[in-house]
Amino acid sequence: MKKSLISLTRSVAFAATLGSAVSAMAQAQITGAGASFPAPLYQRWAQEFHAANPDIQVNYQSIGSGAGIKQFIAKTVNFGASDAAMKDEEIAQASEGVVMIPATAGSIVVSYNLEGVKDLKLSREAYVGIFLGTVTKWNDAAIAKTNPGVSLPDEDIIVCTRSDGSGTTFVFTKHLAAVSPEFKKEVGEGTAVDWPTGVAGKGNEGVTALIKQTPGGVGYVEYGYAKNNDLAMASLANKSGEFVAPTDESAAATLASVEMPANLRIWPSDPTGKMDYPIVTFTWLLLYKKYEDATIKDAVVKFVEFGLTEGQKFAPELGYVPLPAPVVEKCKAALATVE
Repeated sequence: MKKSLISLTRSVAFAATLGSAVSAMAQAQITGAGASFPAPLYQRWAQEFHAANPDIQVNYQSIGSGAGIKQFIAKTVNFGASDAAMKDEEIAQASEGVVMIPATAGSIVVSYNLEGVKDLKLSREAYVGIFLGTVTKWNDAAIAKTNPGVSLPDEDIIVCTRSDGSGTTFVFTKHLAAVSPEFKKEVGEGTAVDWPTGVAGKGNEGVTALIKQTPGGVGYVEYGYAKNNDLAMASLANKSGEFVAPTDESAAATLASVEMPANLRIWPSDPTGKMDYPIVTFTWLLLYKKYEDATIKDAVVKFVEFGLTEGQKFAPELGYVPLPAPVVEKCKAALATVE
């Protein structure tokens, strides 16, 4: 009887161990990498999605849009992410095909570290000049004339930029090149450019840290990073000549006038509305058109579908703009083509 009890106990223990192993094997683990711009939101999605779907684990790494596209093409991740979407020549390198899904949107802001100055207004002449390296002092006339009554110090401007291939840089330089022929000629646009001045940090995280620890510093970061780190943000002159602060409302105003094309790639580089914040972008999830592993494919599609629906409600608290309903419908249609 004693031997039978021991044998039964061992059998139960083995069954429990086997059950745990089978459960672990059955759990789908999907990995994604790319843009730092939407990383806080994607990581929140992963957390909330796993709570609702404990059999699927999502791991997203913030490594920059350029590196994310490279890893996606190399098939070392299950999905990529980029603020610059993908160029046609990059899509051609992806042997499994590409489906690009706009996942969220947000503003790119000019944040600064200037003691006692909270509501800085920057004209196009001023903010283009700062990043061209031609406006070098905080009391420069280009800044002073749009900030009457503000005590601007006679201090050097320390420009903070990105050191890595970045979709945030792509969108920011695309705007600067659109509004300034000189910037387009001297610096150009892209995920990485040769900035004529400044210091550089990796990711939105790195630039945020640089601005925060550098008196006189100024740089470009995604709105949520500035908001969540209590960085001051400048109001920028838009195409209509209005100074518009980066807010959820001004970003939504910009997106409201955007007509999403069939390929789901668009950048409103210089919006025309009176209340439009001038630098707003979508950011994209990069999925393979065809997945070899059906389990991985189903997990990726389920995660993205969650992001397009339930996940949108987490956008405002993290500093992002929920996708307009017509855009969500187009995204769902694109998602349905993944095989």
